Amino acid sequence: MARILVVGGNFAGITAGLEVKRRLKYDNHLVTVLSMSDRFLYVPSLIWVPFKDREINNITFPVEPILKKRKVHFVHATALSIHPEQNYVSSTQGQFEYDFLILATGPKFDYSLPGLGPLNGFTSCICEPNGALETREAFEKFVDQPGPAVIGATQGAGCVGAAYEFLFNFEFHLRKRNVRKRVQLTWITPEPYLGHFGIDGMRGGKFLLGQFFKHLDINYVINAQIDKITPGEIKLTNGEKLPFEFSMLMPPFLGQDVIFKSNDVGDSKGFIPVTPNYQHPTYHNIFAAGTAVEVQPPFVTPVSLGVPKTGFPAELEAKIAAHNVATLVNNGTALKEKEFGKIPGFCVMDAGHKEIMALMT
Repeated sequence: MARILVVGGNFAGITAGLEVKRRLKYDNHLVTVLSMSDRFLYVPSLIWVPFKDREINNITFPVEPILKKRKVHFVHATALSIHPEQNYVSSTQGQFEYDFLILATGPKFDYSLPGLGPLNGFTSCICEPNGALETREAFEKFVDQPGPAVIGATQGAGCVGAAYEFLFNFEFHLRKRNVRKRVQLTWITPEPYLGHFGIDGMRGGKFLLGQFFKHLDINYVINAQIDKITPGEIKLTNGEKLPFEFSMLMPPFLGQDVIFKSNDVGDSKGFIPVTPNYQHPTYHNIFAAGTAVEVQPPFVTPVSLGVPKTGFPAELEAKIAAHNVATLVNNGTALKEKEFGKIPGFCVMDAGHKEIMALMT
C-alpha cells in the first residue's frame, strides 16, 4: 500500500487528490488531502464580493464530501513543516507519513511594503474572503464620500489581471451608484504597458485596454514603483504622489509558512522548484502544483513584475503531478512533462459586466 499525501485543498490540491486516486490501479492505496481550510474557495469570484454581486457562501463549498465520494481521505489541519529525509509532514493534527507528497499549498500575501494592505496599512485587497469583505465596507464608505481612487498592483505583483477586473467593476458600480463624475480614477501598475500581465501581453491587448481606459476616463501610470503608502497618499519612487480616498492594490505573492519552515524544499520566496514533470529536483517523491510552484519571470521589465499563476495552469499542473505519482506507484517509468511556459494562458476576464475571453499560447 502506498501513502500519497496532498497538502492544500483548493484548485491544485483537490484536482491532485481526485486525479491520483482515479489513476491508481488498486484501491488499497491511501490518498489523503490535508488542508488548512475545510472549504473550497472559487478565488476568481472574489472580485465581485465588494459590490455584493456575490456573497462568500456563493463561492465556497465543503471539501470533504467531494473527496469522500471518491474515497480520498480529508484532514482539516495546517501543515507546519515538511521533513523530506524522513518522509513525513508535521501539522496541527499530528504527523502524516507519506511515500509520495504533492504540495499545492497556494500563496500567502506580501504586505511588507510600508502602508500596504488592510491589516496594518491603508489600502484594501481582494486576495481572500476577509479582505474582500473589508473592501466592500471601504467601497460603501467611499460611495458616501467620493474622491480620488487609486487601483492597481504593486511592484512584484503576479496577479495583475484580477486588479484589472476589479478596476472595471469598480468603475461600473460607481456609474451604477451615480457617483462616477465625482471620482478621479487612476490605475497604477508595474507593467511596462497596459495589458502586459507579466507575460508580455497578448495580440491586440494593449490597444484594447487603451481604448477601454480612454472611453471610461481612467488615468494610468505604467512602470509604477511604490515607495510607501500613507493615509490618503501613495508615493512613487520617482517622487510622484497620488492622493486617494479609496485604494485597492494587489500585493506580491509568497509561498506559505510551511515551505519557509522546511529546509531545502522551497526557494527564498517560499516557492517550490520543480522539473518539467513537476517533480522536486532533489526529493524525487515530492511533486508540486499551482501557485506553490517556482516560476522564473520570462521577461525582464523596468519594474519587477510577477508571473500570473491562475486556476487553469494550476489544474493542469495538478493533473500532470498526479499522473506521475500514480505512474510511479503503479511501477511505471514514463512521466509526463509540460513546462509552465508552454501551458497556454486561458481566462475569461470581467471588464465591468463586459466579458472578454483571452487565449495566450
